[in-house]
Amino acid sequence: MNLTATSVNPTNSGSSCSAELSDLQRRSPISRELALRWVGCRDEDLPQLLAAARAAKENFKPGVITYSRKVFLPLTNLCRDYCGYCTFRRDPGQPGAHTMTPEEVLAVAHAGENLGCTEALFSLGDKPELLFPEMRDTLRHLGYKSTLHYLEAMCELVLRETKLLPHPNPGLLSAEWIARLAAVSPSMGLMLETVNPALLNPGAAHDNAPDKVPAKRLRTIEEAGKQGVPFTTGLLIGIGETPEDRVDTLLAIRDLHERYGHIQEVIVQNFRAKPGIPMASAPEPSVGEMLRTVAVARLLMPKVNIQAPPNLNAPYYEDLLDAGINDWGGISPLTPDYINPEKPWPHLGKLQLRTESKGFQLRQRLPVYPEFLPALTSRPGLLADRLEIAIDNRGLARQERAA
Repeated sequence: MNLTATSVNPTNSGSSCSAELSDLQRRSPISRELALRWVGCRDEDLPQLLAAARAAKENFKPGVITYSRKVFLPLTNLCRDYCGYCTFRRDPGQPGAHTMTPEEVLAVAHAGENLGCTEALFSLGDKPELLFPEMRDTLRHLGYKSTLHYLEAMCELVLRETKLLPHPNPGLLSAEWIARLAAVSPSMGLMLETVNPALLNPGAAHDNAPDKVPAKRLRTIEEAGKQGVPFTTGLLIGIGETPEDRVDTLLAIRDLHERYGHIQEVIVQNFRAKPGIPMASAPEPSVGEMLRTVAVARLLMPKVNIQAPPNLNAPYYEDLLDAGINDWGGISPLTPDYINPEKPWPHLGKLQLRTESKGFQLRQRLPVYPEFLPALTSRPGLLADRLEIAIDNRGLARQERAA
């Protein structure tokens, strides 16, 4: 494994973190200054950092690592954003361009239901009809005004016709659309990715990606907080940001959670290079960078669920457990990771063995975390009914559903 340290500046990268780490148990959550120091700590200090992060995780949710058994539903891969790292998006007419029909959505959902899945993850391009007349024609043929109207209908269809719970990732949302989607899904998500607007510059990762403006994404996440919607977000590392940007992105998420208490999960996701993308030759984050970023995320937010995707960190993904994650995210026994199709999900049996090798039990959760369930189940309606059927006495997935 490459545990190369990332430097924040020459002063911090050359100094030892040991003094601060030795006092860590009395610091919760940590400050920006300490986060900046530790995100670039030396290799000899890394074991101490990881030990502190793992201890913080155990203080939060001891002994257990969770995951969500899901089906991945790429409702449409047409998208008006052109991110330098993305292989998911398509233009109309490109090979692989596709918008799922309701029949396709239900077929996948039913197949996942038979395999014990509890989550229907809807991923889609951000408002493609604003750029492509072909998408407007598709929506007109399906009988919907917009991609979001279609997403809302498909979430309701899955909720009514299956036991799966929708979790949509539709991009930027207005207050009205957050409320509408919250009526048909227990949680939703939007990756913040970064707070550095320089990544919108020509040639940068978010060049020609109008929906990746950090202020716009923060506005959506904040509006979800105002409405009390359980929300998944996170950062993407290795797309041209600095270690300081990573810390500031985590702090922006922490600030919103401190104000509204709605961040159910923070994902630390690493860029993986792929052929055919503008960033095909960009360097990937090292294992050491991932471990440091995850550990700092845990210490900045010791009472928030921290997740990192195992398929993007193979073959060493179990080492992330030492950095303080308490969740593996969504794993599908049926559908590929359409965002990173070259990185298959780990087999659930192998994931369990590797999790247990680090001293933890693996448990299946719903797309919404247990601590957010009481507010949802207290509201009468189909969503609350579905949640009550799906949960056990700890707020996790009923074991008989996990085949």
